[in-house]
Amino acid sequence: MTERIERLRAAFLEQGSVHSSEPELLWGRSWLATTREPWPLVRRAQATAAVLTGLTPEIGDDELLVGKFPSRKLTDAEQEELTHWQKDASRAASPVLGQRAHMAIDYELLLRHGLVGIRERIAVFRSRLNLTVPSELEKDAFYRACLIALDGLSTFSERYAVHAEELAARADSRRAMELYEIANICRRVPEHPATSFYEAMQAIHLVTFALCASQMMLLFQLGRPDRYLLPYYERDLKNGTIDEAGAQELIDCFCLMYTRTVPKGLAVGLMVGGRSPDGEQVNNELTCLFLESILHTRLAYPGVGLCVTPDTPDDILRLALKALGQGCTNPALFGDEVIVNSLMRLGIPFEEATQYIHSTCVEITPIKRSGVWVAAPYHNLMAPLLDILHSGDHQALTDFDTLMACYRQRLTKAVQEGLEHQNLQMYNRTLYDQHPLVSCFVDDCLARGLDLDDGGARYAYMTPSFVGIANLVDALIAIRHLVFEEQRITFAEFSQALQNNYVGYEPLRAYIMNRLPRYGNDNAEADSLAQEITAFLPEIVRPLRTYNGEPLAPSMFCWIMHEHLGRDTGATPDGRLAGFPLGDGSGPAQGRETCGPTASILSSTSWNHTPFTGGIAVNLKLSAAFFEDDVLEDTLQLVRVFFERGGFELQINVVNRQTLLDAQKNPDAHRDLVVRIGGYSDFFTNLSPQMQAEVLLRTEHVV
Repeated sequence: MTERIERLRAAFLEQGSVHSSEPELLWGRSWLATTREPWPLVRRAQATAAVLTGLTPEIGDDELLVGKFPSRKLTDAEQEELTHWQKDASRAASPVLGQRAHMAIDYELLLRHGLVGIRERIAVFRSRLNLTVPSELEKDAFYRACLIALDGLSTFSERYAVHAEELAARADSRRAMELYEIANICRRVPEHPATSFYEAMQAIHLVTFALCASQMMLLFQLGRPDRYLLPYYERDLKNGTIDEAGAQELIDCFCLMYTRTVPKGLAVGLMVGGRSPDGEQVNNELTCLFLESILHTRLAYPGVGLCVTPDTPDDILRLALKALGQGCTNPALFGDEVIVNSLMRLGIPFEEATQYIHSTCVEITPIKRSGVWVAAPYHNLMAPLLDILHSGDHQALTDFDTLMACYRQRLTKAVQEGLEHQNLQMYNRTLYDQHPLVSCFVDDCLARGLDLDDGGARYAYMTPSFVGIANLVDALIAIRHLVFEEQRITFAEFSQALQNNYVGYEPLRAYIMNRLPRYGNDNAEADSLAQEITAFLPEIVRPLRTYNGEPLAPSMFCWIMHEHLGRDTGATPDGRLAGFPLGDGSGPAQGRETCGPTASILSSTSWNHTPFTGGIAVNLKLSAAFFEDDVLEDTLQLVRVFFERGGFELQINVVNRQTLLDAQKNPDAHRDLVVRIGGYSDFFTNLSPQMQAEVLLRTEHVV
């Protein structure tokens, strides 16, 4: 790590991410000024351009890449104008519902053709239109909107070039040279195709930030940079304009910029490794440099995913484990074969299925072709079971199979109701929310002449996420044993115990917690139930369709929703107390795996992960001893076993309990302590007390 990177990292920890009100002010100002524009999508393009042309450029000391939210405060007059927009004027605008972003754009298109090339494509498509046909007229409005947004992006880059030159005039000679180079690069890209590694990195960052800022959507992912940047890196190495150390510093700067931009509690990320569209293993110098950057930045963002195949070299896995062993929490490890096969089940051809991204946490979407709605919505798997228990009508529940049938029926209804709500939001989006700048970089929006949210994206499936699988398995085991087999308690008595939060029923809870089988311990009964549940979840969603006629694909991860849902969920039959977070992913519930990491992995992979295209998160908390030289090879094999058994995603936490406890007492001394949550990483001291308690309760496996 260079001294520059150390300074930039320290500066972030001191300042944190920056919230700016400028984008909303500029957007609102434009929206009020364009009320006579007949096309809503053109109006949105004008607002997008207004943000980009008005956003204050800001370049910090030591920064080699530019594009970030300005730290300046609004003037009193601006604040008054913004307040008027927020409290009064914005209420007249149509509501915008549903999920946005969670995708990666076509960076290869950007780098190879620049904005100039995209404008040329638009010109060709417009020349073919017959504007006497109403649908063609709508397409023309879409193309005009795209051009307006692209012009705003060009101005945005030029303003950064001018600002860099202004700073250079006042800087010392060394920094002035850097700033003049930044100015030259911003005049070259993204307007024109990139010609160097530096230009390519600046174009990627500037456009990604512009997408976030101009449309107030922060969750744009970075795709596979070890693929699309490789030609520029190899060319510069060959002609001597860059060396490995210089490339590493640029990559470190690139990664640190996202930590400054993205607020805590959210996530942005990139992926490396995996297979290319021709089936070849991706393993190159940039793969290693991006993994090495994790050790340099040592922060939550970007969330790096390493796509693991059977051919992934051990050296790459060792580098990943080295970072994890030092407590970095990145990279998350993804099963490439399972994910590619999962996407192919949805009809996506192999060459496109190999180009996927974890869209913030573990949500899988196709790069440059996605209009997918991820985690739409989250479903609490415990809710239908509690409804049954507390309904008071248990006479028909004569055996366990009847209970399971009743549960499935209630869950099916909940999924259908959730889809109805999501489809209403999707309909809303076709009317009121368009994203012409994003659409310029997503197949097949330009070819179809349709915005991303109006049917332009090639793939637009929806992925409802099911939270609490471990709680459900353990709860069903408790009911089967206590109510049906041992007849220790009736449904009515169990319901009363839960409503009392086990107060007065402490022996019952102790029996549940200590004497019954638990998911996560390679137990045949628990794993068989997990297999049954995960088999019928895809069956529930299979016949359903979105508003646009696209399929549903289930997922089983939670982001932070296991805390949110758990907060509103009463005590459950698995012994969990009211208000405590549900299980943190698809592995065992917190603290319940008692037979070691191998047993935990065997349970977590005892069922078929392939249907869960929307994403699966399996947490594993290991002590640092697992990463010492004499044990590391065993840990590597443990990871291999997870993926050989069809594992979708594995995320490893390496932090000891005492450090976490100290961070609770002395948060200022642990500002950079990062932990894995339910698919993403976050700063431990930023978590709620309930989430901190949940992380502390997770089982730490020791050698």
